[in-house]
Amino acid sequence: MPTRRTIPVLIGCCLLLVLAAVAPASAATPSDPAGIPRLTDDRGRTLTVRGWNVEDKTNRGDRALSAITEKHFRDMRAQGFNFARLLVFWDDLEPRRDQYSAAYLRKIERILDWAETYGIQVLIDSHQDVFGPAFGHRGIPEWATRTDGLPFSPHPDDWFSEYFEPAVQRAFSHLYEDEDLRHSQARMWRVLADRFEDHPAVLGYDLINEPMGELRAGEDLPTAARRIERDQLTPMYNRLADAVRSADDGNWVFVEPTPIVGEGLPTGLGRIMDPKVVYAPHFYNTAMEAGADYDPSAGWIESYEAAVTAYPKEQRIPVVVGEWGPLNNSLPNMGRFYREALASLSRYSSGWAGYVWCYGGGYCAVDERGLFRTNKEQTAAPYAAAVAGRVVAETYVPGSGTYRLVYRAHGRRGATEISLPPSASGRRIALDGPAWTDTRTVPAGRACTVRVLALPGSRITVTVSPRTPR
Repeated sequence: MPTRRTIPVLIGCCLLLVLAAVAPASAATPSDPAGIPRLTDDRGRTLTVRGWNVEDKTNRGDRALSAITEKHFRDMRAQGFNFARLLVFWDDLEPRRDQYSAAYLRKIERILDWAETYGIQVLIDSHQDVFGPAFGHRGIPEWATRTDGLPFSPHPDDWFSEYFEPAVQRAFSHLYEDEDLRHSQARMWRVLADRFEDHPAVLGYDLINEPMGELRAGEDLPTAARRIERDQLTPMYNRLADAVRSADDGNWVFVEPTPIVGEGLPTGLGRIMDPKVVYAPHFYNTAMEAGADYDPSAGWIESYEAAVTAYPKEQRIPVVVGEWGPLNNSLPNMGRFYREALASLSRYSSGWAGYVWCYGGGYCAVDERGLFRTNKEQTAAPYAAAVAGRVVAETYVPGSGTYRLVYRAHGRRGATEISLPPSASGRRIALDGPAWTDTRTVPAGRACTVRVLALPGSRITVTVSPRTPR
């Protein structure tokens, strides 16, 4: 648990993805080797999204979202990322009941316009931390916070523990159970979906961040989490998905379990009755969030992967991990953590958003100069952003810098697109099979998206290797 708590346009050798061409499809049909469906677009291409959360938790009102700039998206794209999870707050959108902020909606739209400019798909996340401003955080408005007079004490040194304060837990119960609050939350989502359904940068909607709930007497945390997920989150997600669909029938809806999934426990979520649902767990380890180094012998990544894949296999839905990344990323074992975490994520997910793209210390991806902080450069690796066919194998060997994609091309329209971050040596692209690309080399220090067209039904291998000096 955290304590931080398309129309391709050729530009030189590279492609800037215009997101209209990667609009979501009606269903996620291809499966990866783990047996979990993958995200697809409207041409049946298999999608991979990789990127970062973007946020402004500090500013509100007239200054809301002002910490997010065009530079965020330009810099992410320059490193090969194509995905952003944008944190928005209900308390800023609807500061007073039934009074929605037109200025806040315009600010969200401006951010989406920047994302579109740089070919980045956006997940709009209805974010909450410790419920909302009634408890000194962001999320659900104060007017929608009901505590029945139960006590709350802040924990400034461990804010995640504030979720277990009686007032906070009761507030979640009222949000899930009170008919008028259910209606208000659904209406909030209708407002967002109606405003942004046709924006080409929007991939989907994350219905609530890291939901929690109220423990009953004698209940341990795992038991409570499974009950909350089964009896409260599942019906809430079905209500909110219906609200989104009343305005938007094209984009994906993302649903999260409680953060307890980070302990390696399968979710208790039931079926979400929507044709385009994505499972969006977070990937945090309690010890590492408290400042400890990665302990490979503990088997945490293995237990997390086993737990987090059970639900999407059963429900036949894709996975996108919405947040991940430790605070103390420069500890001795963190290089190994990033290698093993990225390998694990690639086995079962359609992508991920690291926490968080900002310029500084702490969780920030890059420092004040825009350079990756220690070990986070490993997140910028080659990947197949869109595959016009069935993926047979995809591998990347960091030591050699060699990336390989093997796929069986289908007969539908569209090109396979491989995203390459900058490299010191440049890259060389080789094709095996009846396929064509106009990008055979990539200069040093340049990000590039390689576009491959192939004969339908053929088996194609794309190999990307470092350029050797002449």
